Amino acid sequence: RERENEKLATLTSLAKDDFSKHGIEELFTQIMSMSRKYQYRLLASKGLNDTLEFNFVDRLWKDDVKVAYQGIPGAYSHEALRSYFGEYVEEYNVPTWRKAMEDIRDGRADYAVLPIENSQAGAVGDVYDLLMEFENYIVKYVDIKINHALLGVKGASLDEVKTVYSHPQAIMQSREFLEKYDWQEVAQSNTAVAAKKVSDLNDKSKVAIASIKNADIYGLEVLAEHINTSDVNTTRFIILSRSKICKKDANKILISFEVAHESGSLYGALSHIIYNDVNMTKIESRPIPNKKWQYRFFVEIEGKVDSPGVVNALRGLNAETINMRILGNY
Repeated sequence: RERENEKLATLTSLAKDDFSKHGIEELFTQIMSMSRKYQYRLLASKGLNDTLEFNFVDRLWKDDVKVAYQGIPGAYSHEALRSYFGEYVEEYNVPTWRKAMEDIRDGRADYAVLPIENSQAGAVGDVYDLLMEFENYIVKYVDIKINHALLGVKGASLDEVKTVYSHPQAIMQSREFLEKYDWQEVAQSNTAVAAKKVSDLNDKSKVAIASIKNADIYGLEVLAEHINTSDVNTTRFIILSRSKICKKDANKILISFEVAHESGSLYGALSHIIYNDVNMTKIESRPIPNKKWQYRFFVEIEGKVDSPGVVNALRGLNAETINMRILGNY
């Protein structure tokens, strides 16, 4: 790139005005970019490197696997686990998302289920950060429709309520309902944890926002149903493994990378996706620890890690970004 910059400086120095200078710079930058992309295509045809060594499988799991989820029975993450794995795998709960990632890494669990995004509240930033900290891989995602209910102990009524417990995102997703009342809001690590707490306290002035299933699990009454603001409120959960595996019908890839702090660097990175006719479905950014005002980008694209267009795009991204990683093909 230093050689290219020297050539650009020579060419633009011949321009008579700023408009011509910028035009020459943009034109020859694109020509050089296309040349690099062609070189990456030639290199990709000879094999990329270890970053693409995923094993394709017909089935992701067997009946004797262990699966971790954060929370307790009744949590939406538990519902996501049951939705994909069913009831006949060995499942267990952990107190935090970090513990779930540690258990995969250390072999205590084969898979873990974590929330990655909500259609109303957006990305779960802490989980994106954990994806960078641990070398675990996304192998599948499950979408769970979220229907929050207000749960209280037997005999409770809305007139008696003073305190509501739930996860911060559930509270935010129920904001329109909560604005009708002057209740104290107390954050909990999980919606099911909130329901269990209300059950344990056995206080008519305390309620929880959680899935309606928690009423049966923890012996509570439903004081109000469907209290979330959005009727299409959905949370996407990812299933993670420590192995680089993906199903043969996988069609989404999540990658992450950093770019230089200079004009056009993100555009240059994304141009590899555009040039190879790969569809980008999502982009997120997260602050880089210990680097003030610098960000790591997470990009989801369509395709498989062995398809020619994707291989070409990843080769270019790997060459022209910093710390590029493939976080899963699912």
